Amino acid sequence: MAMAMTWATPFLSSSTLPTQKQAHFTSSRKFLQRFATRCSLPDDLFLAAKHAVDSYVKNGMVIGLGSGNASTLAIQYLGQQLRAGALKDVTGIPTCVGSASEAAKAGIPLEQYDDSYKIDLAFDEADIMEEETLAAIVGRRKLQGDDSIIKEKTILEAADQLIFIIKEKKFKGSVEGSIPVLIKSVNWLETAEEIDDLFLGDAEVWRRPAIGYAGPLGGDFPLVTKEGHNILDVIFTSPIESLVEVAKTLDQIDGVVEHGVIFRNPCTAIIASENGLQIVDNTIQMESSNL
Repeated sequence: MAMAMTWATPFLSSSTLPTQKQAHFTSSRKFLQRFATRCSLPDDLFLAAKHAVDSYVKNGMVIGLGSGNASTLAIQYLGQQLRAGALKDVTGIPTCVGSASEAAKAGIPLEQYDDSYKIDLAFDEADIMEEETLAAIVGRRKLQGDDSIIKEKTILEAADQLIFIIKEKKFKGSVEGSIPVLIKSVNWLETAEEIDDLFLGDAEVWRRPAIGYAGPLGGDFPLVTKEGHNILDVIFTSPIESLVEVAKTLDQIDGVVEHGVIFRNPCTAIIASENGLQIVDNTIQMESSNL
């Protein structure tokens, strides 16, 4: 199997830049440092978010705005670029309540998702990502208000280009932990038992609660999504051999509506570490598989 295309981007300092670019670089760094201090987030994640905007967002684009800390930083920086006139006529499509709120504060024009929209680019922060395929998991975080895993995945999958901004510790050779699975609330237990049987010995299946105790049955107040579904957290206790194969298995189960695994070609990962940025692109894998 072909390896993903990857390259490293070392951190830059203003002394390495041409004189005419130093002022813009210094301004951006000051913005990032102020925002880092305010949010107590690591500076490398700011640089990854900035790289996503500077390298991929163009004038006139419709952008899917994802969730998580990295997406928040990218949204804030995108708003700054729009206010400065460095970018123009960019429209945001928020994937969640949080991204809508941050974009509104940043002054980014917003539209709600509609099937008729052509989304040029979407960025998001994956909960975890598989190195070999760039398959990712989203939806582990607690949902707020009208948040929807279905909406988030729909926007990400509709985009012509998908970018994940993640910390190095979330970029794994073997993935463990939970995969959120949305199921029909009617006969939910039968669906949960079927999933449990399929992954017997490898995973535990718990229904997500709205509040209080989290357990196999979801406690006294199981979560019901805005679409009327329950969420099962399928918690893998051993490494997952292939996220893509798990997703295909879940897709075949009657009662499963959606899940948190996203696998897209093309897809780009911007990976933030203390040593710089690593850019991984799975397009080369797609081209090799078509040979």
